[in-house]
Amino acid sequence: MDEFLEQNRRSWDAAVEAHASHRRGLAAFLRGGGVALFPEERELLGELRGLRVAHLMCNAGGDTLSLVNLGARATGVDMSDRAIRLARSLSRRTGLRARFVRSEVCRWLAAVRGGEGFDVVFCSYGVVCWLEDLGLWARGVAGALAPGGRFVMVEFHPFSDMLDGGWRLRRPYPSGGERVTLEEGVGDYVGESGGGLAPGGFSPGVRGFANPHPCHLYRWGLGEVVGALAGAGLRVLALREYPYINGERKLPGMRELGGGRLGPPEGVPAIPLMYGVVARR
Repeated sequence: MDEFLEQNRRSWDAAVEAHASHRRGLAAFLRGGGVALFPEERELLGELRGLRVAHLMCNAGGDTLSLVNLGARATGVDMSDRAIRLARSLSRRTGLRARFVRSEVCRWLAAVRGGEGFDVVFCSYGVVCWLEDLGLWARGVAGALAPGGRFVMVEFHPFSDMLDGGWRLRRPYPSGGERVTLEEGVGDYVGESGGGLAPGGFSPGVRGFANPHPCHLYRWGLGEVVGALAGAGLRVLALREYPYINGERKLPGMRELGGGRLGPPEGVPAIPLMYGVVARR
């Protein structure tokens, strides 16, 4: 496990600088009170003013500092050294205060278990696929929450992993945490998505990014995710499915629907591409 984690950390370290190069207007956007979260996250999160929020797998901190602009007392956690350095730099440049911790997520959750507890634990987009042990993660989430606290997640729907570039069914439904190695590593999905993931304006930045480090993903189904949360003692309050993706051009030919939403091409039926979960301790 440590070997795969280290390879994933190196792959992310290589990619985050490329991602940040397309978001040169992010600091000014946040400094002016901007919020990078999409409406689905904001709706599921609800009122955050004065609440202690843990943001898991926070990457370079843009969404964490958006939580601060919504009134939260935020802590961001990520295993990438470079992502955390960028997040701390962004905090200084915006004047928005948040705590950023460099740690693998399950280890950090284990370390805070039994402490004061967070009012909200939040994560979004491309989180579950990095978890080798779903049950360990879910138990960690439950242990990090204060009594009555909420877990909120918006994530890509596993159904989308069954599709090829022509929107045809080519792979079985994800299950069991099957490990998949990507020799090409973490890609520059921010650059490939144009302005969809660059609040404050898109900058051309790095071109032709090639990651020298492979990465390892784990394939989990929606039922396994919800089951792990319930098995950890959390009460699932909401499960929502959305026929679009926010911001990222995850598949070729995606059609702009407005508001940053991207749907299937014309002629492809509506299918679940994203889901949201709210659970309470």
